[in-house]
Amino acid sequence: MLGTVGILAYGSLIGDPGDEIEPFITSRIASQTPFPVEFARQSRTRKGAPTLVPSELGCPVKAEILVVELDAKEAADRLYRRELHEVGSTKSYAPPKQPTPNSIIIESLTNFEGIATVIYTRIGATILHPTATSLAEMAVASARGLSDGTDGISYLDDAVKAGVETLLTRDYVAEILRLTGGNDLRDAIERIRDGRYQVQP
Repeated sequence: MLGTVGILAYGSLIGDPGDEIEPFITSRIASQTPFPVEFARQSRTRKGAPTLVPSELGCPVKAEILVVELDAKEAADRLYRRELHEVGSTKSYAPPKQPTPNSIIIESLTNFEGIATVIYTRIGATILHPTATSLAEMAVASARGLSDGTDGISYLDDAVKAGVETLLTRDYVAEILRLTGGNDLRDAIERIRDGRYQVQP
């Protein structure tokens, strides 16, 4: 039924739902994830940058429910294509028969925050023991290899601006600033891009 489906966003989905989802968003509801989240997965498309995924090492974080004018199946298919970075393709979601840590699994919540069906993605954690230092090193390395805004520092900056805070976020930010000598995360990125970045001991 239209108007009763939502997509739970707690990472880059908040600010960048993608071309297949954004036009169908009718409202946004401030919420919190009903499960713990942490920067616990390295993204291959972000050159190894840490990204937010459900993780028992984290905590519930600020989220938004994107209420969409789509049925649950169509919303799941579009969310799946976004996670695959294949927006506009004809791929549709089907639960994996033998899930792996890299499997994209779409789960649903019933009657969550007044919405009949709320879907979200669950992707496995690949950073088993995240620390502020290890996350910062991964993010800095990705920023050295990417200049299109998809690097780990930009991802972290977007999460912070969206109000998403995990158990490691504050120390993670502080470690990036220490490593780069940046005044803030945007300055840290600029220092890396224009060659003013030097590894701090």
